[in-house]
Order: sequence, then C-alpha cells, then structure tokens
Amino acid sequence: MNQIYDVCVIGSGAGGGTVAYELAKSGFDVVVLEKGKWFKEEDFSKDELGVCRREIYSPRLKDEYHIINVKENGEYVRYDGREYSWSFWNGCIVGGASNFMSGYFHRLKPNDFRLASTYGRIEGSNVTDWPIRYKDLEPYYTKVEQVVGVSGRVKQHSFLEPRSTPDFPMPPLKENGVTKWFDAACDALGYEYIPTPRAILSQDRHNRSSCYYSNFCGSYPCSSAAKGSSRAALLQPNNIHIITQAFVYNLESDAKRIKAAHYYDKNGLSHSIEAKIFVVAATPIESCRLLLNSKNVHFPNGLANNRGQVGKNLIFSAGGSGSGTFKRSKLSKEQFETLMQPGVFFNRSIHQWYEYDKNGKKLKGGVIDFLFEHANIIPRVKRQLWDEEGNIRWGKELQKAIETYVPNERRLNFEVFNDWLPTDGTFVSVDAKAKDKWGIPVASINLDPHPHDLEVGNFLAQKAVDVLEKMGAEDITSDISDSPPPNLVAGGCRFGDDPKTSVLDRNCRSWEVENLYVSDASFMPTGGSVPYTWSIYANAFRVADAIKEVL
Repeated sequence: MNQIYDVCVIGSGAGGGTVAYELAKSGFDVVVLEKGKWFKEEDFSKDELGVCRREIYSPRLKDEYHIINVKENGEYVRYDGREYSWSFWNGCIVGGASNFMSGYFHRLKPNDFRLASTYGRIEGSNVTDWPIRYKDLEPYYTKVEQVVGVSGRVKQHSFLEPRSTPDFPMPPLKENGVTKWFDAACDALGYEYIPTPRAILSQDRHNRSSCYYSNFCGSYPCSSAAKGSSRAALLQPNNIHIITQAFVYNLESDAKRIKAAHYYDKNGLSHSIEAKIFVVAATPIESCRLLLNSKNVHFPNGLANNRGQVGKNLIFSAGGSGSGTFKRSKLSKEQFETLMQPGVFFNRSIHQWYEYDKNGKKLKGGVIDFLFEHANIIPRVKRQLWDEEGNIRWGKELQKAIETYVPNERRLNFEVFNDWLPTDGTFVSVDAKAKDKWGIPVASINLDPHPHDLEVGNFLAQKAVDVLEKMGAEDITSDISDSPPPNLVAGGCRFGDDPKTSVLDRNCRSWEVENLYVSDASFMPTGGSVPYTWSIYANAFRVADAIKEVL
C-alpha cells in the first residue's frame, strides 16, 4: 500500500522549502518533489563559462522552453524560446532560484498592501489591495531574519517600515571604502541612503559558514552556505523526504480534492504521490502551467480554474539598471586602491522615493540598489567587443581595449525596482501545439506592460544618475525598459477575499480545491517595489502556520 503523506510540496525554493521545513519541524510527514538535482556546497564553483554560456543549472531550451507572446502595435507577436534563446528558467536544483539570488532583502511597506486604496486605481491596470496587511506579515519577516539569516544595520529613514525588533540579527557585511564617496555624495544632494540588508551571513550561524567575499553572489550558487537559499538554510538533513529530478506534470483530482501528484523521473517513468494536502510552489509560470495542464471533467479549463483566474495578472519587477565608471587616471593612488578592493560589498540603497509627488498627486515610486559590477570576467570583456560607434573590435584593438579596461576601471551599477502594474494583457496560458520533452504543453507567457511602469522607472533612474555624477563617475548609462526580468516573476494565482477575482483565499488555499495551497510568488496581487524573495519566505511561513491548523 502506498504511503499517504501529510503534505506533498511541489518545488523546493523560497516558497516550497519554507513550508516543508516548518511542517516537518512540527512533526508532519512531508515529501518534496523537486524537478532539479541535489547539489551540495562542495559541488559549487565559480564556473563562469558554465553559468554564463552553458546555463548548467537550468534546463536545456531544446528540451524545455517557453512561448513568449509580446504585444506589439495592438497584436501579440509569437516568439519561440528555443529560437530566440529567451528563457524564464531561474535554476532548477534543490532550493530553486533562491540559490542564485543576490540576497537583497527589503521588506514591503505598509502601503504596498493597500496600493489601490492609497494611490487610486490606474486606468488599464488591475491594481488591487491585498487581503492581509503589513502587520499580518511583520512577525514572519522577523522570523525570516532569524531562520534564513539577514545581515545589516537598521537606519532610520522616511520609509522605514514598522519593526518588532530594533535591528537585524547579524552585523553588516564588510564594505568597500567607496561607500564613503557614495555617502558623501548623497549627503551633498540631500538624498537619504541606507546600508542594504542582505540574506548573506556575516557570521557563522546555524551550522553555516559566513561569507568569504568572492563577489560571485548573483547568478551563482554559494559554496560557503552563507547565502540564505532554501537549500542551505532550510533543507539540510532533516526528516523531509526530497525526491529529486521529479517533474510533476499532473495533479489528479475529483470535484473537491487533489488525490495524487503524478511525476516523471529522470528516465521518463511515471510515478504518483498521495497526500492529505498539496502545496504548489514551482515558480509562478510553472505553477500556473501545472494547474492549467491538470484538466479533468470537474475542471475542464485547468485545476482550480473554473472562474478563469489561473494565470491572470502575471507581474514582474519593473525598472532597469544603469552604471557609471571610475578610472585610474582620475583618481589618486590611495583612491584607486580603495576602488579595486576585491570581494567586499557595496551595500547601499535609496528608499527616499518609494512615494513621490507629481503635480500635487502622490505616486508610488520604488527602490534603488547600488552594487559593484559582478566579478565574472566574461560580461566585462564582452562589453569591449564594440567601440563607441558600435563597430566590432578585433585582434590587437580588442586586446588593447580589454587590457585598458579590466585593470584600470571599475563600474558601479544601480538597479531600479518599481511596481509592474498587473494588466489583462500580461498572463500565463499553455500552448497546446508546443510541448516539452515529456510531451506536456509548455507555458505561454503573454506580455503587455503598462506605460506607467516606465514613467516611474525613469524618474528613479535619474536620481541614481544624480548620485553617480556627484561621485565623479564617467560614462554614465541608464537603461529603463519594459522587458520583463526572468528572475523576478510573481502573480498568476493571486490571493484575495473574492473568489470571483482571485484563485486563493487569504491563507493561499484554493477557493475551488480544498486541499490545494500555492506558496510561491504566484499569490501576490501586486509586487511592491522591492525584490520579492523576503516576502515569499515570510508568506510561506505564514501559510505553513495555516496548514498546521488544518492538519
């Protein structure tokens, strides 16, 4: 007789790993179905070619891909992800995308939970209030700080969110001396700045080693376990049964409950898992795809989708990035040595324009994070392939450009985060004609961003440019775009108080399927103006508490 688990969790990232950890810790029988492999710290390296060119932690696009439909001149234009190398995969291993984050941890602000009420609805968008408030999530933000591990220093500023603890559990990570130039520039401009909190250990903690300052955080897994991935922080040896290389392709149900999760193993053989409760946390795009593909007589349009809400209101993070360059020729020897300090962080952020006034009306703004360019040499060298007029460099000309840039200059980047407004035109569906290597219809990502997103992003970017100019940077660039970042995806199964306009109730349980929960970023009706990971972790701890009560 097959074992019937208390809980089956599909996906092991920030949303899935958290629920599994919390429920297993409370004594429940938990099984996790993870599509990727299990890697340990000793398996990770700074393989620049493997990550940048071969994408060794993501599926091969010829086997698994997406269809992307972009709204152009009022019509959707179809792009095949294989043909255009356009991927929305963020790493398929135990711990999911949390292995590859940079660990910038900002909380949502109280007004993020009441976007429509606070700032008013914007024509052409589906902005709505959350069914919970900041105070409901605050204890769980604090829990993430302690369990996952956040380093930093709380500094008072205009948009500091209410906290139940005075400071982060660990001191800030080591910083490059150029942060003093930044601080002085902001002071001169009258701009508020804060040290950026990071989900990276500055001290040994919970049987994990502290950061060793390689400057290979974003896009790379952490070989010291300092970075707060779900794998390192929550899924180390315990009583969770983790089945790896398990691609879940169907959730079998009757009219009210899921009976089993069906998955293919690495050899293409089908298996099934039975459980009392199922938690879907496979990333918003893949979670929606799984539900939409799990059709039956009771749910002809996809599981939990009899009201047609699954996949709707997909959101990303709006904004973009920019940079400025500091050159040896313009600096003293001491200044240049400070600039070129290896490894240590440039942890600075500005929240001053999380809300701003325009023509007497308050608008929702966002956050600007500042960081040094990645230590990975490949993108830095690739930028030298073209000269200022856009002509390709070859041979000795290219060699000279590389030799001039790499040892003599350093770029300070900025990243802008603001709300991607949910619209009717941005959603997830499945494409019956396009199938992956298992013969399952792939996700079709439909993109129609709201023009308001660019307006806010450009406003924030100009503030970042002001700071770089004041610091004396050269060759300053700014690129605010409505192209979606594949690593910052949310929505598709929004939660709410009205089953007609939401997929999940306030505890992230399906309105239509009583033993189905969704705990990845799919639940978010709006994204706020910060990276999502901290909020995913916090909400998943909250969902785990709700599931405990049911069990």
